[in-house]
Amino acid sequence: MKAFEVSLPADQVQLQGALVIPDQASGIVVFVHGSGSSRLSPRNRAVARSLQASGLATLLFDLLVHDEAERDSLTAEYRFDIPLLARRLSCVLDWLSACRETSGLAIGLFGASTGAAAALIVAAARHEVHAVVSRGGPPDLADEALARVAAPTLLIVGARDREVIELNRRASDQMMCERKLVLVPNATHLFEETGALERVARLAADWFVPKLSAPR
Repeated sequence: MKAFEVSLPADQVQLQGALVIPDQASGIVVFVHGSGSSRLSPRNRAVARSLQASGLATLLFDLLVHDEAERDSLTAEYRFDIPLLARRLSCVLDWLSACRETSGLAIGLFGASTGAAAALIVAAARHEVHAVVSRGGPPDLADEALARVAAPTLLIVGARDREVIELNRRASDQMMCERKLVLVPNATHLFEETGALERVARLAADWFVPKLSAPR
């Protein structure tokens, strides 16, 4: 297994990321974190370790540079700027396509919270995205892009996250691709309950592995 700290050019800034590539990786999952989070998110890092154990490479990266993250913590001005987040994610996919270690790997996107909407917008625009998982996301923020998503999409929501369940049901109704909505029993929005995040990781691995390993 190889691990790298990487600097990713996007929108005239350099975003910091952590790339892990298991031996004989069958695909790569790019994490798109949610409001006020970063590549150091303990929840996303836990899911990433599970995916790595399943033979998938992972990339966790910061959607904002340091100054932007500091302003956002005070004003929340960036976390709901979905077009900005989607633009930066698309730049990261360009980097992956050009990187020798990752250029041959099928791409999946794991979006958490508001990052899920950015992931779906990019999936609608980029044919190289082969699968999407949304964890606790408000996918409705992807708006008209939902109907254009071709990649199979798994929507994971806590069973006690009532408002977000309804948002995901409405979004699923707008989508034309293969999609599935799964409710994690007893879980709330952040999946902090015992065993909830482990369930998310298993669901994500079961979704990504066959779709990123299939012949293309």
